[in-house]
Formats: sequence, C-alpha cells, structure tokens
Amino acid sequence: MFIMFIVVSTTFVISSVVMILASILSKKLITDREKNSPFECGFDPKGSARLPFSLRFFLIAVIFLIFDVEITLLLPLASIIHLTNMFSWALTGVLFLLILLFGLYYEWHQGALEWSY
Repeated sequence: MFIMFIVVSTTFVISSVVMILASILSKKLITDREKNSPFECGFDPKGSARLPFSLRFFLIAVIFLIFDVEITLLLPLASIIHLTNMFSWALTGVLFLLILLFGLYYEWHQGALEWSY
C-alpha cells in the first residue's frame, strides 16, 4: 500500500513539473497585434461581423452534401449483388442513378452550378 502511494505521488509530481515547464517554455516573448488577432476564413476580424454570406457558395455546399450522401447510399448496392435477383438489383441501381442524374440536371438547369452570371 505504501509503495502504491509512493508511485502515485511520484507520478503526480513528475507530471506537474513537466506541465509547469511546458507552460513556462511555451510563452510568447514578443506580442504582435496582428498575430494576436483572430483570423478565420479570410474575413477581416476588425471589420463588420454582418457581412453578407454568398448564397451561391451555400447552394454548392448543400448540393455536394446531397450527392455525397447519395453515393454512400449507392455503395452498399455493390455488396448485395450476390444476395438478390439480378433484374431487381439492376432496376434499383438504374432507378437510383436516374433520380441522381435528374436532380443534377435540375440543379444545372436552374443555374445553381454556375459560379458567375
């Protein structure tokens, strides 16, 4: 029991010393106003926070997520080929791909895939 106490207390002391040394050594000596300011995604942190968000970028991101989820739904189709009838497997795959292609054509026709006017 006494040896366990010694081991635990020694581990605690060593880890505390390492954390304190790391904290002291990682301090910045020179502070720079530009380096201390937050920077995210190219937005100016000192400007207005109410900048308009690009609706085009949002639509492209949503379309990407939709098609990404569709691909994850399509992948298990390859693993069940030996479990099902070939006609029903092919019909399901073709119908699924036709729905995807129709959605892509619709988005393209609506102009959501164009970056500039």
